[in-house]
Amino acid sequence: MTAGVAPRTSGDGWTYCAQGHKHWGIHGAAGLLARHRDPAGAEWVLLQHRASWSHHGGTWGIPGGARDLGESAEDAARREVSEESDLEVVGIDAAGEFVDDHGGWTYTTVALWLPVMPPVAVRGAESVEFAWTPVAGLGDVPLHPGFAASWPAVRGVGLAG
Repeated sequence: MTAGVAPRTSGDGWTYCAQGHKHWGIHGAAGLLARHRDPAGAEWVLLQHRASWSHHGGTWGIPGGARDLGESAEDAARREVSEESDLEVVGIDAAGEFVDDHGGWTYTTVALWLPVMPPVAVRGAESVEFAWTPVAGLGDVPLHPGFAASWPAVRGVGLAG
């Protein structure tokens, strides 16, 4: 195994949805939307700057990836964030989920509210960096196309947090 590269798992691989789009994750995929609201009421999200070699490399999105066979979306999102960063999300309840269904393939965004915005370091080779980004500034960031397209729906997930 190459240093910094996760071993292949049962969900790794490309597949096509009913719409004919190519997606990573034979059993679908999931990502973790870490959120924080500061004392002034501003909302922040943790974004991952994707490595140039990855699908839509150079863009910003949320940590995530392929779901393994029989793995829940929440478990996959938590596993992916721990593989890609040092962010600790144990003991933090999910605030909600959004399922982006492409017909035979889904990407599930799992939202968590964090009480603080800790610095987050990269783990593995899929990320360049992580950054807490104000929601008000998301339009200024080159977002991963899938995240950008789903953001209007994802934005409302778990807002009671």
